[in-house]
Amino acid sequence: MDMEQVLIRDNYAVKGMTCAACASSLETYLKAREGVINVSVNFPNASVYIEYDQEKIGLTEIKKAANEIGYDVVYETEEEGQKDFVARLNKLRLKLLISVVLTLPVFLISMFLMGSLPYENHLLLLLSAPVLFWSGSEFFIVAWKKARHLTTNMDTLVALSTGTAFIFSLFNTIYPEYLHSQGIHPHVYYESATVIITLILFGRFLEERAKFRTTGAIKKLMGIQPKTVDVIRGGKIRNVPISEVKKAEIFLVKPGEKIPLDGYVISGSSYVDESTITGEPVPVSKQKDDLVYAGTINQNGTMEVIVEKESGNTLLSQIIELVKKAQASKPPIQKVVDRIASVFVPVVLIIAMISSLIWYFAGPSPEFTYAFLILITVLIIACPCALGLATPTALMVGIGKGAEMGILIKDAHSLEIAHKIDTLVLDKTGTITQGKPVVSAISWSGIADIENEIKIFASLENRSEHPLARAIIQYLDTDLWEIPGLEVENIPGKGIRGKLNGRKYFAGAHHLMVENNIRIPEDLKEAREKMEQNATTLVYFANDSHVLAILSLEDPLRDGVESAIRELGKHRINTIILSGDNEKATARIAERVGIKQFRGNVLPDEKGKYIKKLKKEGKIVAMAGDGINDSHALAEADIGMAMSGGTDIAMETAGITLMRSDIQHIRDAILLSKATVKTIHQNLFWAFAYNVLAIPIAAGILYPLNGFLLNPMIAGAAMAFSSVSVVTNSLRLKSKKLK
Repeated sequence: MDMEQVLIRDNYAVKGMTCAACASSLETYLKAREGVINVSVNFPNASVYIEYDQEKIGLTEIKKAANEIGYDVVYETEEEGQKDFVARLNKLRLKLLISVVLTLPVFLISMFLMGSLPYENHLLLLLSAPVLFWSGSEFFIVAWKKARHLTTNMDTLVALSTGTAFIFSLFNTIYPEYLHSQGIHPHVYYESATVIITLILFGRFLEERAKFRTTGAIKKLMGIQPKTVDVIRGGKIRNVPISEVKKAEIFLVKPGEKIPLDGYVISGSSYVDESTITGEPVPVSKQKDDLVYAGTINQNGTMEVIVEKESGNTLLSQIIELVKKAQASKPPIQKVVDRIASVFVPVVLIIAMISSLIWYFAGPSPEFTYAFLILITVLIIACPCALGLATPTALMVGIGKGAEMGILIKDAHSLEIAHKIDTLVLDKTGTITQGKPVVSAISWSGIADIENEIKIFASLENRSEHPLARAIIQYLDTDLWEIPGLEVENIPGKGIRGKLNGRKYFAGAHHLMVENNIRIPEDLKEAREKMEQNATTLVYFANDSHVLAILSLEDPLRDGVESAIRELGKHRINTIILSGDNEKATARIAERVGIKQFRGNVLPDEKGKYIKKLKKEGKIVAMAGDGINDSHALAEADIGMAMSGGTDIAMETAGITLMRSDIQHIRDAILLSKATVKTIHQNLFWAFAYNVLAIPIAAGILYPLNGFLLNPMIAGAAMAFSSVSVVTNSLRLKSKKLK
């Protein structure tokens, strides 16, 4: 059987993850299963992307494997995922509230009223038990599941430190005589255990809320698609769920409504706000035969639209899936961090034990108390969460920001490498130029009633089937599209012929004039030569004796191309044009936009070979194109950038798709990459710096110098703050200006 027929690729929600080590251990455990080809766990998004061979392993076996080490892998709709998150956040909020209410009296009694209350330790025990074993129950449950499989994570550290403090305090509460007999005062550490649990719960609550904001782009995209659509069935308008609408059905869109599905306008006209898809704030005119997209907003006219793509296959749906997949992907730097996180907890356990033993055998009196406090403090402060959150939170915000700007990033690798680009290769047609011809000039022969001739010309083109006709109509700009009594006949590949009041009229290519023995007046021959020198397309308008006008069409440059090329030059990016068009036309465009390196008459495979040559020279190459002929080059480049107006294969091959076909967006994508990578490096620096500085201090390295020992409660607060600070720093990307 063909491998493609049994491969399953999908995203699933993961329940039970509490830190980066969780993500790493789940990923490692699932990858070891036979039939699992690829696994990528996203800790901030609580999701996993799995690619597996259904012939060798099923989803049930994968779920069972995850459950063995304490996690639930489930398939959730976006709506279910949102509800699950809200429920989880509400439960966490309740646990935190109960923990705060019970911990506050424990802290006050232990710090300020110690020894002044009857049965004081028993009261502290009653207040502390619910904090540890209800509010903090998840730490112990997950730690136990991990221990059964000889693995560890952050919960292991929390459970060991707080559990040890509680058990030691419980023993001293029930049987204080034992330590008294050893000449040691039986201290209790209920305040340390409860305050640590409370601070970590508080940090986790803030972290969960912040992580929710990192997925804002997905939620925003999900929110712009309507749930229902007004479909015309049997001559009646019926409001039905979009999932029930099939291809080729017709739906109605009124002013102010969101367009529910992709389709072509068959009746009516309007302006449509496409900013949700392209990032372009200026509304776009939509008329008959124009394509409209789901999630965009119809502004001022009623339109009937025929469905081109059903729910789940719309451009918006594809964008959502690509963004989700991109946010779940991992750049090379994250894979290194994951490996560090996976061994971090065992290393911390060893450091904590060694530190505790040193204090017990070589520390000051009371040795046992100091050793015990050092053990708890090191276990608490050394949390790998900040390390694990550093890269994925920045990537999620960066990829989400790109989606909102109209820059669709397919994977994390593309975002990470974009800022390294030093060479940009551009296709000409549809990339530098708009790919939509417009009239650049028109010359008329001496005509007395030119207004009447314009109306006839426009009326002919309005009935034409040629793709250039719309550009000519827009240029002629006359209100009269249909002249009564005008008979029209399309001549495929040549143009159009009309008859009015016994006289014939023609509009089309030069050979249509030759076939009908139509002469070109002398005053138009010189104008034609100038138009031909500019390598433009010529259209002739004539009556049955002579040419009345010659019109030239050209493919104009995209707005801002020249300034975008200059901006790229400022960032030391060398730009090259590779075009299948002739050398003369390519040279003309290169000169206009200020590009010195160019090649014309380049075949698709030659584009790929040229890029391969550049890469061998040590260049980091990006290729921007929009057609099937560009797909090889897009795949060959270090990073491919496709214009959204191009073909599906170009967008599938490219690492980045520019939803607004604007070269300025290439610069924006590079700057977004630079900002995101900078944020990742900042996060990783502070996460590593935190642990490098915090663990020795927690182990008591400063004590011989100045007598300073870190309080376990302060250690808990520092650990919680480190994770929150990393997520907050990533969220700064949302408002960062790219420059």
